[in-house]
Amino acid sequence: MKIKILADSTCDLTPAQLAEHNIDIARLTVVKGEEQFVDGLTITPADIFAHVAGGGNLCSTAAFSIGQYEELFAKYANDYDGIIHINIGSGFSACHQNATIAAADFPNVRLIDSKNLSTGQGHVVLEACRLAETCDSLDEIVEKLNAFVPRVRASFLLDRLDYMVKGGRCSSAAALGANLLNLKPCIEVKDGKMGVAKKYRGPYAKCLANYVKDQLSGRDDIDRGELFLTYTKVDDKCLTAVKDAIAECESFETVYETTAGCTVSCHCGPGTLGVLYVVK
Repeated sequence: MKIKILADSTCDLTPAQLAEHNIDIARLTVVKGEEQFVDGLTITPADIFAHVAGGGNLCSTAAFSIGQYEELFAKYANDYDGIIHINIGSGFSACHQNATIAAADFPNVRLIDSKNLSTGQGHVVLEACRLAETCDSLDEIVEKLNAFVPRVRASFLLDRLDYMVKGGRCSSAAALGANLLNLKPCIEVKDGKMGVAKKYRGPYAKCLANYVKDQLSGRDDIDRGELFLTYTKVDDKCLTAVKDAIAECESFETVYETTAGCTVSCHCGPGTLGVLYVVK
């Protein structure tokens, strides 16, 4: 079968990965002030951080519309036996809902709710690419992807909470307490929703190293095939501490180092870093 893989731009895969697997993406809208921009094309995380640092309000994202999905599916529906589109988790955005409505007119389109974001979603996209080469039907791919989705583990450590406060996801009092105690929260995706897991204390480089070891060290349930190291702007000292910590853990066949896109940047700010992997 000739299968086309599509994904929302929130998957945070690199341009090289998108090109290698011929993946087309649905680019969400980023709202900055009174203007609208196209995720990754007319706005970047650096633009978002500069806007906020200059006193601007927090940027926000808007879902790909039903009409946009219809145009995207129509672009490939006649040239491929099937289309698999992987959405950002339905708990984070209306993208999956909009795509579901749009796909009703395309019998060869199948949708996957990744129940994740960033390269947690990216893991599902890459798995879809592999399955597209080996499976005999769209329904077989969907069945296997839906079984794969709960195996993805995604979390991020946050250096600062002002973006979460401005976005209404953290109270000012909680942020003040965290700052006074020098706490760095780990935000974890679980059952398609984000929540605070463990909190780390101390210099950020040390917190990051401990976070990585907590996630990866001494575990026999992790699939050691692929690991994503994904982050917004972070200083070299912190990045070195993370890479050293990863090296101390049991090795992965492939470690992808990627930059988090506009969605994570809008809500979490600079200094955010995560290791995202799959369990057996």
